[in-house]
Amino acid sequence: MFFDTRFTKKVARSGFVLSLLLAFSLTGCESAQMLYGLDDSKMNEMGADAFNKIKSETPIETNAATNKYVKCVANALLAVHKDDTGVGAWEVVVFRSNEINAFALPGGKIGVYTGLLAVATTQDQLAAVMGHEIAHVAKRHGKQRVQQQVVATGGLQVLEGIIGDNPTLMSAIGAGTQYGVLLPFSRAHESEADLVGLDMMARAGFNPQGAVQLWQNMSKAGGSKGPELLSTHPSSDTRIKDLNAKMVNATATYMAVRQSGRAPTCK
Repeated sequence: MFFDTRFTKKVARSGFVLSLLLAFSLTGCESAQMLYGLDDSKMNEMGADAFNKIKSETPIETNAATNKYVKCVANALLAVHKDDTGVGAWEVVVFRSNEINAFALPGGKIGVYTGLLAVATTQDQLAAVMGHEIAHVAKRHGKQRVQQQVVATGGLQVLEGIIGDNPTLMSAIGAGTQYGVLLPFSRAHESEADLVGLDMMARAGFNPQGAVQLWQNMSKAGGSKGPELLSTHPSSDTRIKDLNAKMVNATATYMAVRQSGRAPTCK
């Protein structure tokens, strides 16, 4: 059966706005975490809209070897990732850009910029970045930031229309740096994504030491300003210290899965 997608999306958005208004009238801003309508399916729709906009405006890398390499790392991570946000299949796109950046969005969307590959120089280091970004989606960090933005603006940002026309909401779900809006994840979100990503890469058979090496490389990249990725994913001695504090367990996991035969060779 076929539907006019413009009509169905309009109805869906109208229902979402009505749910938000009901939530505010019934519970007040203090209960933002209970906003009606802002469920996983809505977040996945927002992620897909944002990803489509990025794909329409950013050159996509067509080099077969580069795409094979990035998707090999992504697939190894996703093979051990247990998603409960309603994602049927993940989409991985390599963007041709010198930006040192990567992101993951609700709905199973992953973007990697070719500039990142000059800093994440091994499969383990690339897995550290991608595992971190997938962790933000898995832990619904974007949803929490959208809720905060809705509360901060009294719901008006949602009323502005399609997410692709709203840079702040794009930023909230994790796609903001492309449009000049930086909405950093909280330190708690960053720490959680680091550690969830560390465990994920170890279970996928990537050497967890790559995470420390990656952030060391990041701190050296781009001179005093640093790469764009660090605007929303700050690297610091504390971050590396936190990763090292979990390294014994992560290494034990890594060694166990390698012995069981899980050993990705992406190149």
